[in-house]
Amino acid sequence: MSEENIPSENSKKEILNSKQEEVTKNISQQETIEQTQNTKLETENMEVHHHPQIEKKNFKEYFLEFLMIFLAVTLGFFAESYREQLVESKMEKQFIQSFIEDLKTDTVTINQVLIFRKTKIERLDTLMLLLSNQQIRGHENDLYFLGRTSIRTWEFHSDDRTITQLENSGSLRLIRNESAADSIMSYEKVVEGIYMNQDDDAAERKDIYPVLCRMFNPFIFDKMVTITGINRPTDNPPLRSYDPNIQQDLAFYIHQLKGSDYLIVNRLEKLNNKAANTIAYLQKEYHLK
Repeated sequence: MSEENIPSENSKKEILNSKQEEVTKNISQQETIEQTQNTKLETENMEVHHHPQIEKKNFKEYFLEFLMIFLAVTLGFFAESYREQLVESKMEKQFIQSFIEDLKTDTVTINQVLIFRKTKIERLDTLMLLLSNQQIRGHENDLYFLGRTSIRTWEFHSDDRTITQLENSGSLRLIRNESAADSIMSYEKVVEGIYMNQDDDAAERKDIYPVLCRMFNPFIFDKMVTITGINRPTDNPPLRSYDPNIQQDLAFYIHQLKGSDYLIVNRLEKLNNKAANTIAYLQKEYHLK
């Protein structure tokens, strides 16, 4: 071998360095590829959603679950319904008790109005008798007193706090006992009828004013009226007019007032009996004292 074909030391080193660089480059490339693959795999793993395995149930298990839910809902409904019934039953009893108290108040008022109305009818009868018998002169004291008291009145007003509350709040439906509800409504209708009669009586009393004004001296009337009521004159003061025609007009209006008083007294007596019967019935029906 010639010396020209033998590589020098420097050439060997260069070849060795070149091979080492190539191996290092290959290793670096391999690591880069592996890192890229690992990164891609991690990314894919992050994107994958793992779903838990669902245990399959048979028809019997589904049916039992449905049955349990159905029973729970049904029992809850019945429990709520029962609770509402208890509450409404308690409210119904309270309303009935309150209405009974109103009726008791009404009976006291009715009896007071009846006493006043019956006394007034007696006075109107006496006035009518004086006019019909022409007992005018010498009886001026009686005529003044009876004429002035003829236009007085005492109207009945029912204690309607309970029925008003029931109507305004729509709670009449709470009165589930039909007979009790009918009794309440029937009582209220009689009360409404009496109110109409009293309105008619008020109109008739206003009609009599002009006749009284023509027959009696208003200054005498003024002395008779005090804070304690109507008193008789101290003597027999003269009438403003002794005209028989005016006396006839007065007799007609007295007749009208008597008719209204008779009607109101009759209706009040019926209402009084109805109140007593309704109280007894409701107390028995709802077991109240």
